[in-house]
Amino acid sequence: MSTLAAAYLPTSLSIPLALGAILAGAIGAGYAVTRLHPPHAARVVAWTMLVVGTAAVERVCAAQPAGVRMIALISFGLLVMKSIVVVEEQARGLKPLSFPRWLGFSAAWIGMQPRLFASAGAGPLPGAAALLRRGLLHAASGAILVVLARLAWIQLHSRLLATLLLLPGLSLMLHFGACNLLAGAWRFRGVACDALFRAPLQSQSLGEFWSRRWNLAFSEMTAIAVYRPLAASFGKLRTSRACRGTRLGRGPALLAGFGLSGLLHELAISVPVRAGYGLPLAYFLVHGGLVLVERTLSQAGYPLNGWVGRAWALFWLLVPLPLLFHQPFLAGVIWPLIEMPAAFDR
Repeated sequence: MSTLAAAYLPTSLSIPLALGAILAGAIGAGYAVTRLHPPHAARVVAWTMLVVGTAAVERVCAAQPAGVRMIALISFGLLVMKSIVVVEEQARGLKPLSFPRWLGFSAAWIGMQPRLFASAGAGPLPGAAALLRRGLLHAASGAILVVLARLAWIQLHSRLLATLLLLPGLSLMLHFGACNLLAGAWRFRGVACDALFRAPLQSQSLGEFWSRRWNLAFSEMTAIAVYRPLAASFGKLRTSRACRGTRLGRGPALLAGFGLSGLLHELAISVPVRAGYGLPLAYFLVHGGLVLVERTLSQAGYPLNGWVGRAWALFWLLVPLPLLFHQPFLAGVIWPLIEMPAAFDR
């Protein structure tokens, strides 16, 4: 069996059928959760569904290859997080989505802003064609890098060079290619979706990178589902008589948001390969702490910007990257895509 098949081929047809049923059930259950009242009850049910359902998906896929487990856990997590953000936005005044709009938002878009689908228009929106062109260009560029990564392994047997080509190649194909194509298609349908990855190399701070340039689906999700609710709760605690004088505020909410991102990446990276636990979480907690450092510097009159800010952001994004993409994940999920065996197989 090829390395690719060993990582991504289910052991039997019953597995994709079972996972398809689970994901369809998550879409239906998620829609039902968004109709629950009061909002705090819907919130409890949605978060419970995420925890219990994720455990169930992991058990269903317990005997499956790492690639199958990764795809299943990511797909289920994204679907349930859609119901969580809708519940939070409805608590802030969003009108319930009709089932067709819920279906489009939950199952056919990566972003986490349900308001885009609630206010969808009837005709195409500007920028659709440009997104489609960029998506095609990025996808083609990424495919070239993946081919070069394969050649680097076959011809040079350089695991490092192949990995350095493969990771950005996959990102160009998926993050900058497929996501832009999907956004362009939705803009043609009158939904104001936009690029979720926006020139990340121009970031002049980690705060800018995570909030405005890289994977806006995650930043939208953590802002809606974690940061805003917790910041509001901490704000109430600060103004209460019992807690007057405490320093609770946005800092703990920000760290909680990065913590959730770390836990979700654990599910997508460490759990599928059953190794490297805690490393992706550590990566995000470090970045949460560094974003707080940036805020402190800015408040003191020393904001990061220009080439200094870019160097700072690039350093902290790249140097600890092995925490996020640890070797067991590379060996179990990434390297098989170009038929490169794990290091211990050579």
